Amino acid sequence: MSDPIRLLIADDHPVVRSGLRALLATEPGFEVVAEAATAERAVALAASGPVDVVLMDLQFGAGMQGAEATAAITARPDAPRVLVLTTYDTEADILAAVSAGATGYLLKDAPPEELAAAVRTAAAGGSALAPAVAHRLIGRLRAPGVALSRRETEVLQLVAEGLSNQQVSRRLHLSQATVKTHLVHIYGKLGVDSRTAAVAAATGRGLIRR
Repeated sequence: MSDPIRLLIADDHPVVRSGLRALLATEPGFEVVAEAATAERAVALAASGPVDVVLMDLQFGAGMQGAEATAAITARPDAPRVLVLTTYDTEADILAAVSAGATGYLLKDAPPEELAAAVRTAAAGGSALAPAVAHRLIGRLRAPGVALSRRETEVLQLVAEGLSNQQVSRRLHLSQATVKTHLVHIYGKLGVDSRTAAVAAATGRGLIRR
């Protein structure tokens, strides 16, 4: 008999962690060895214990978030695989997670059999993407000229949250001139001429969070 796939569940909601643990316990060959309520704790557990796959949420409370934790985990030698399990399917979140080293990206409404298959694929070193996620990535590859860069997406997400150019520049450690340049490029790619229209267009296309 092969060794079980050792899992770490990282999510700040106790009900979600309990539900995932119960669900994964019904699958042969899985063993939940640890849980983490914070991204920082997930990084520490992934580094200290025998873990094969981390099921990582993207949004935690204050402090480190899922993409940052994913980068910290996957940067270590012989790191476990990270499978993002989230409610967010925006291009910004997907790109951040994949860039951070996630080997898979699933949505929390995925059927149990899809989750189990993704865990096994991740443990084997393969990529496991939800169909909606794969569709977004393929669309970006097919039309790179109109896709927002990661930095442009970060700028527009902050604009959508109500930050001024000055506040965006401080948050991202950019000059205000650079922020304005990014906005000009964003307007051109989205075919709009204002901040409000850019936010509306980007949320409508699933490029940033609503």
